[in-house]
Amino acid sequence: MLILSRRIDERIMIGDQIEISVVDIRGDQVKIGIAAPTHIKVYRKEVYQAIQQENIQAVKARPSALLELNTVVDRLGKDRKPRNPKQDEAPGS
Repeated sequence: MLILSRRIDERIMIGDQIEISVVDIRGDQVKIGIAAPTHIKVYRKEVYQAIQQENIQAVKARPSALLELNTVVDRLGKDRKPRNPKQDEAPGS
């Protein structure tokens, strides 16, 4: 683990895309800001752990649910009428 000291308005870069800045310090609480691309998910650790636990519980609850979902999706796909590309053309094309 890397441990750094920072003051308010000082920043830390993680790679080229993630910037962490110290926004405020009050007593034993530090407020930080995180600037990251939208494809990188940023969670507080307790939220991340809760999401992971819910995912584990969902799989344990009914592991066959994924197979059932695939069956339904396959059935829906077979019931759809084939698309006619000619209908998508604009008039006069």
